Amino acid sequence: MRSDRVAAQPRRLAWPGRLTRALVVTDTLAIGASLAVAQFVRFGMPAGRGGSVDSLYLGVAIAVAALWILSLSATRSRDTRIIAVGMIEYQRVVNATLWTFGLLAILSFLVQLEVARGYLAVALPVGLALLLAGRVAWRRALNAMRRAGRCLTGAIVVGPAADVQRVVRQLRVNLRAGYRPIGVVVTDGRRVHDVEGELPTIDIDDLPAISRRTRTRAVMIAGNLPGGHAQIRELGWQLENARTELILVSRLTDVAGPRMHLRPVQDLPMVHVDLPQYTGVNHAVKRVIDVVAAGAALVLLAPVLAFLAMSIRLSSAGPVIFRQTRVGLQGSTFTMFKFRSMVVDAEARLAALQAERDAGNEVLFKIKGDPRITPIGRVMRRYSLDELPQFVNVLIGDMSLIGPRPPLPAEVEKYEDRVNRRLLIKPGITGLWQVSGRSNLSWEDSVKLDLSYVENWSVTGDLLILLKTIRAVFRSEGAY
Repeated sequence: MRSDRVAAQPRRLAWPGRLTRALVVTDTLAIGASLAVAQFVRFGMPAGRGGSVDSLYLGVAIAVAALWILSLSATRSRDTRIIAVGMIEYQRVVNATLWTFGLLAILSFLVQLEVARGYLAVALPVGLALLLAGRVAWRRALNAMRRAGRCLTGAIVVGPAADVQRVVRQLRVNLRAGYRPIGVVVTDGRRVHDVEGELPTIDIDDLPAISRRTRTRAVMIAGNLPGGHAQIRELGWQLENARTELILVSRLTDVAGPRMHLRPVQDLPMVHVDLPQYTGVNHAVKRVIDVVAAGAALVLLAPVLAFLAMSIRLSSAGPVIFRQTRVGLQGSTFTMFKFRSMVVDAEARLAALQAERDAGNEVLFKIKGDPRITPIGRVMRRYSLDELPQFVNVLIGDMSLIGPRPPLPAEVEKYEDRVNRRLLIKPGITGLWQVSGRSNLSWEDSVKLDLSYVENWSVTGDLLILLKTIRAVFRSEGAY
């Protein structure tokens, strides 16, 4: 297709400004609601003290809200380039919140202002939860619009055929990235098979003029250009007046954005990639969260646990708790606890069923409509209630709330070397596999998700996975 077929883009993209304004509104509402909740929890209804809010705490609330909103802006948490993509947005929201309360503590000390700790202890977690919930809601809305072909930025992809083909394919599959390919520049003269005849092919010398004429918002450099870095720099100069973003697409895959840091040294820009961290402060924080959350869950869910145990005991013969050896951190084995959801001789009947399986593979066995599952077991599996006893495993230290799927020893024996990296951190009750399809995932997809988690995990990412798990459980996505 000729280069003159590149579609002209709108003179002005309305959605970035609208989204930013919407985020300001929802952030403000979330902060206001959290401060109101903190006021009510700490001091009760205003009517109980003459019908008015204490002027001191009204001033504190206004100051906290203003500082919080400014922190969210200062950390660029509403930058449309990171909205709905990866974890950076959520990490900036968390950082802004921590900065706000840290500065508040310093200011309170300097001016000797006595603010009730209970007030702040409620406002911080409630506000953070509401802010993240609002961001998740807008992310879902934006992704839905992008799937419908809206809120996408037109981009021309430049580079060797293989790299162009890879980037175009990824942009078409992953609409959440927010870009729609509208043309290609192939620098090595080869054919790009999957876009030939679909996207206009542009000569690189015509790229600046076509970008200006069509109001193209983004030019993506994939791979190396014939003129090297000098050609990329010159292209950037030529695009200055076209209001076009110049994006360099890295060949690094499965590396989360927060692990990459640009360090310019004179004329040599260097990208530092942080090594995955398997020990240290963040893992200590993860362990504290595990212990507190698992302990609280066991206490709060005690009536549910008792009811499920009684239902299992009355509905079928056999023990209430199913114990199975799984492989955990660094290849060590442990006993994993689950509510029994199958008949007692389920293991003995496994070989016969494997020949009839309609899901799974040679390593990971799953079958829809498994006849070994009891009626109460089917209900428990649908909502993952059979996994509740694993909170005990978390307390003991064998598992974490979030992590890779805990494998069987027989599975580990069949692992390739790269798959063994799943064992570098503790397995989890839930994880990326749980919120991305569960039993509907293929073996390769399951491995890819687990390895991505191992390489890129963060406390903020764990929080997001936990929120997504609640949604996945209630929707019974991929549960059987």
